[in-house]
Amino acid sequence: MNWEDECYLLSKRKFRENANIINVFSKSKGKVSGVVYGGNSRKIRNYLQISNKLFIIHNSKNENKLGYFKTELVKPISPLYFSDKKRSSALISLCSIMNILLPESQSNKNIYLSFEQFIDTINLDNWIILYIFFELNLIKNLGYDPNLEKFKDESNNLDDIKKIKIDTFNYDVPYFLISRKLPEKVSNDLIKKSLYFTRNIIQNRFFIPNNIQLPKSRVLLENYFN
Repeated sequence: MNWEDECYLLSKRKFRENANIINVFSKSKGKVSGVVYGGNSRKIRNYLQISNKLFIIHNSKNENKLGYFKTELVKPISPLYFSDKKRSSALISLCSIMNILLPESQSNKNIYLSFEQFIDTINLDNWIILYIFFELNLIKNLGYDPNLEKFKDESNNLDDIKKIKIDTFNYDVPYFLISRKLPEKVSNDLIKKSLYFTRNIIQNRFFIPNNIQLPKSRVLLENYFN
């Protein structure tokens, strides 16, 4: 089974002496795993960085067996933020969450395009708000819609915290996430409460029922907004 596509690198791990097994997120194929021979060589190792955009050629004799990738760098992303702990943590967090939650070999074009849009806007001043909205969209596109719009109440201010119940869980939700309108000023406290909310939804819906641990990078990201 042979195909080629652009993709984002979600994870990598060493395989034998000079190879890596990588997980990539492709627009047409979804999350796919494969072996990169020579992955520990200096040339390839330098661009096999989490979140980098790659062009891959996939070869496999049997669709039920692990295939092989030939890789080329399309766009370096993670190296641009090596000195920016917040943005680096956000990129690693998103890639780790998608690596865990995305189903194998199923196209998720909405998620792919949403992630690509986030990558294109991560340099903006309000990037962390865009990150939070990406997580909300990810939750919805993975099949769980918290239907926040039904909790709209014009008496609330955008920076209010609204207590709501979704299924059997109680949440404190910054009202701007319900209204999808930004307040004039977004404090670190409001950001952290927003990250708490999306994290709790992800945990309660996906991680805890499947006995999966939340990536440490996601917790680390919250800590940057203390």
